[in-house]
This record gives sequence, structure tokens and C-alpha cells, in this order.
Amino acid sequence: MFSKKTIRDVDVTGKRVLVRVDFNVPLTKEREVADSTRIRAVLPTINYLVEREAKIILISHLGRPDGKVDDAVRMDPVARCLSNLLGKQVQKVDKTVTDEVKAAVSRLKTGDVLLLENVRFNPGEKKNDPEFAKQLALLADIYVNDAFGTAHRNHASTVGITNYLPAYGGFLLEKEINELSKLFKNPDKPFVAVLGGNKVSDKIKVIEKFLDIVDVILTGGGMCFTFLKAKGANIGGSICQNDETEHSLKMLKKAKENGVGLLLPVDVVVAKTIAEDAEYKIVPVENIPDKLMGLDIGPKTIRTYEDILSKAKTIFWNGPMGVFEIEQFSQGTKAIATAIANSQATTIVGGGDSDAALRKYGLENRVSFISTGGGASLKFLEGTPLPGAEALLDK
Repeated sequence: MFSKKTIRDVDVTGKRVLVRVDFNVPLTKEREVADSTRIRAVLPTINYLVEREAKIILISHLGRPDGKVDDAVRMDPVARCLSNLLGKQVQKVDKTVTDEVKAAVSRLKTGDVLLLENVRFNPGEKKNDPEFAKQLALLADIYVNDAFGTAHRNHASTVGITNYLPAYGGFLLEKEINELSKLFKNPDKPFVAVLGGNKVSDKIKVIEKFLDIVDVILTGGGMCFTFLKAKGANIGGSICQNDETEHSLKMLKKAKENGVGLLLPVDVVVAKTIAEDAEYKIVPVENIPDKLMGLDIGPKTIRTYEDILSKAKTIFWNGPMGVFEIEQFSQGTKAIATAIANSQATTIVGGGDSDAALRKYGLENRVSFISTGGGASLKFLEGTPLPGAEALLDK
């Protein structure tokens, strides 16, 4: 559970509070926010600070500008969206640590909200440059991290700044860690983990951890083909991490030793290309033609997985079952998302593409909790300390 001090533990009235948020949201072609989920997730923290008459300075990244100014990922659309959500004007500046920014901060009145420009326009951010962190710290009296999605990053605005300001957790960061921690604190059984996505390397440590606490792991997506190849199956042209086959065999062995069902697909949807007009067919996993690749789990696998999920009491899901963005390769992900939504279990979804799939099918309000950080949630679940959380003041 969350063991750090939060904004409840400090008097913020009249103080300049710099809040690291995760407003890395998708934008439309017209440069408006396409999905405000991550922005809305931080509203409890922002509203708390507004109500207690703090002077609020928000900082976030958007996209991957790689230390250079990129007009396509400026924070202006976010400022407009946040203004609408808060029902009050959010001021926005075009820099992060210049005299212009300091002047804007000095003009803040209690309850005002100021959004700084994309922090990743600064090369010092990802390098965790001490001088850049110090310049950020000069803007405020108190630092708050409410960006769970970047808590696994050792950056200037998540870790470096805590060397120069008293650092507290926001409500979202606290909630994320508390909700994910429940998976390890006597979860109701049967406990089923559903793991998909492309890279088995992203999930190996999570699988190893889960093999000690879950009853069943259901696999899909590109990662399952590394397991299948490790078992000697002909996977055709399917994606595979050949350097992870040994790891995969060890996980299969550990699953057997622990009495955990580590299930692989028995049939898959295959095609020559990943395209909306691609011809496809369903084949058993042992009969994937050499020039075709697996792009979704098949109907027999879906039925097996649905049956297991219907009996679960705790479910964790991270990673789609196939290329769900394309209709003919989306049935597995849609079926699994629906089965999880229909379940009576405690259902926790690890953000990223799983979150996107739930929203695509209008199921986001039918699960217990959706994490705002895919990568961060996996790091936390595999037991890796999150630098952005570790750097905060202890209770």
C-alpha cells in the first residue's frame, strides 16, 4: 500500500505547488484532446489544491519530442480541455523555466492554475539533469507527483526535483498503488491474469511474479508465439522474440511446478499482411502456414478463455489478444474485454492498449479499476521500485 506522504499531510494554503501530472493524451488532427481520461484522473488532486487556495503549477510531457521544441505536441489543447473540465480558465505559458515563466508564476493568485509547456522540450528532463531540476524547483514551494504513468521514469520532473523541494504524492498516484497492491494482498480466488501484447520480454518478470499468486494465466497477442515456438510449434511468420524462448520454457516449467495453468491459444487467426483488406483464415496453432502470421486468437481459444473468466473472482488484464485496431483481427480482444466486463470478479486493467480496447467497445465503466499507466503498472507488478514514488517523503 502507499507508504508516502500525500498532499493531505501538508498545509498548501497560499503555497506555490508544482504538480507533475501525466497529460500525455491522444490528439485529433484538429489538435484537440481525443481522450481526456488521463486529465480527468487528476481532477481530484487539482480541485483539492484549488479549494485550499494553493497556487497550482502543472507540468507534463506530451508525445516524444526528444528534447526539442515541436509545435505538434505543445500543451495548448490540454489547457483548453482542462479549462472546460475545471470550469475555470487555466493559464498556459510557452516555456518551462524561463523568466517569462517565473513572471507568470509570480502573478498567480490563490486558486489559480498555470500549465507549463511540454517538459520534454527540454533535453535536461529525460537526462534527469540536476540544473534543470533545480530550475523547476525554483518555481515552487512544494512538489507533488500525481503522474503514475511516468513514476517508473528517472527524470528531472519525477525524481531530480525532489532533491530541492519537499515532495508529496497526489491522490491518483496513491490510488494507483493502493489498487494494484490489492492483487498481492489475499486476492479472491480463482485469480486469473490475462496477458497479451507483442513482447514477451515486457511481461516475463510479471509472469514470474504472477506464477506465485494466480491460478491461471491466459496468453494472447504476439507474445504467445514466443511461448509456442519454445514448445516446438511451427509459428509461420508470426512475431517472435527468439532470445526469449529459453525464458519462456522456464516460465512454462515453473507454472507446472506451481500448479498454475499457463494457457496458450489452441487456434489463431492468420493472414499474410496486417491490413484492413487482408484475407484471413482460422488454423490450429500447430498448423500455421510458413508465409502467414498469427494476428488474433481463434474461436476455440476464445470459448476456453471465456469459460475460465466466468468463474474468476479476481482478474488482471494487460495487453490485447490481437491487432484489435483492424476488424478481422479484433474478435479475440473484444470477446475477452466483454467477458471481463461481464464478470462478477474484481477486475483490474493495466492501462495502455487494454484501456483503449475497453473504450473502443464502450466497456470502460464496467471494470473495477483501470490504471492510467501501462508501463508503470507492469513495473510495479513485477516488483520493480518506481523511482517517482520512491523519491517522495516517507510517512
